[in-house]
Amino acid sequence: MNKDLTVGRPETVLWKFCMPLFGSIIFQQLYNIADSFVAGKLIGESALAAVGNSYGITMLFIAFSFGCNIGCSVIVSQLFGAKDYRNMKTAVYTAMIASGAVCACLMLFGILGCSWLLTLIRTPQKIFVDSKAYLDIYIWGLPFLLFYNIATGIFSALGDSKTPFLFLAFSSTANVLVDILFVAVFHMGVEGVAWATFLCQGVSCVLSMWVVLGKLGQVQTDGRVPLFSSLLLKKLAAIAIPSILQQSFISVGNIIIQGVINGFGPGVIAGYSAAVKLNNLVVTSFTTLGNGISNFTAQNVGAGTYSRVREGFKVGVKMVWIIAIPIVLLYFFASGRLIWIFIDQPSQMALASGSQFLKIVPPFYFVISVKLVADGILRGAGMMAEFMTSTFTDLVLRVTLALLFSRQFGYMGIWCSWPIGWGIATVLSVVFYRRGPWKREMSMPAEKGGR
Repeated sequence: MNKDLTVGRPETVLWKFCMPLFGSIIFQQLYNIADSFVAGKLIGESALAAVGNSYGITMLFIAFSFGCNIGCSVIVSQLFGAKDYRNMKTAVYTAMIASGAVCACLMLFGILGCSWLLTLIRTPQKIFVDSKAYLDIYIWGLPFLLFYNIATGIFSALGDSKTPFLFLAFSSTANVLVDILFVAVFHMGVEGVAWATFLCQGVSCVLSMWVVLGKLGQVQTDGRVPLFSSLLLKKLAAIAIPSILQQSFISVGNIIIQGVINGFGPGVIAGYSAAVKLNNLVVTSFTTLGNGISNFTAQNVGAGTYSRVREGFKVGVKMVWIIAIPIVLLYFFASGRLIWIFIDQPSQMALASGSQFLKIVPPFYFVISVKLVADGILRGAGMMAEFMTSTFTDLVLRVTLALLFSRQFGYMGIWCSWPIGWGIATVLSVVFYRRGPWKREMSMPAEKGGR
């Protein structure tokens, strides 16, 4: 069901819209967590290290899917909020065509360049073959990844966060079962983990595209709708390219950090792989809630109801902090037990490094969550220069400090780079948010109801 986010009490609207998104990302992260869990428990610590080692590279591809998702979602949200349904449909078709071209280029790069990337990050010979096998299969699933993200972006733009949640709940649960089947029964090793993700994500993509095209068909428009618009492509690119660059540079930064971590050996790689999966589950959840606030912002910017945007920021911070409290407590006080979830018999180094990460980084979720809410508003309002400035500040600080601190303090220094980068970037994001077009209304009472 399509939902107009420009009417109704902002807090009620955002809770109803964002909670299915939060549930969706939990199931989305089950793909990666399931891969790590099955690899670590049913194959061994080296297999977990191989899957975790590949993660930084897969994030490069995910960066492009994320950018396509955000570009499509923000522009379609703005057009939906403005009730410009004809251009809204054209924007969707234009995004699909452009994403197909991007996908072909990514697959070519992945097929030709994966070995080089694995060598670049100093992948230990012990896990090189498994890492490459995982990535080779992952690359062939890129069309599913990109077009699934386009579909979820459209669902969100139309105010429908429940449908993608249902798809993900089904496909992620299936992925866990197929992971176990391929590894425990068919003994396919790391390749079985990759094929399970490929198959389940493929089914999810096909179903979601089928449903979203059906939803678009129900939106009434006059005359024939153009399938492509260069003007709309420019608008989509103005949002998508900065988002892709932002995520790509973060991925490059993560690859550099992975390279530093790889210098400490397979034990630290395995410990980091387990801990960073848990970390990414949370940060990605906050990012997804920020994306929901982007849709809320974009629809209200399209409708000209700016006072609702600043109310959305307050509600967003409340939501992410409510989520952060139990997670921070769990990660901090049960860090060792959480590492055991991923590794059946963890080495002392894997257990120590992973546990230490979960004690140092999670307390700062209260900081990074505020940044991601503010970033969601900046994206939804099209303030991409400000968004990128804040994000790159975080990235440059974390990478630089990881390189410097690792020499002085070992792998613990790498973990300490996270809070510093997050803290400074959060200040920037909040300052930029307060300078938005709703600034003139900051001193006015927030709306209680609809327009």
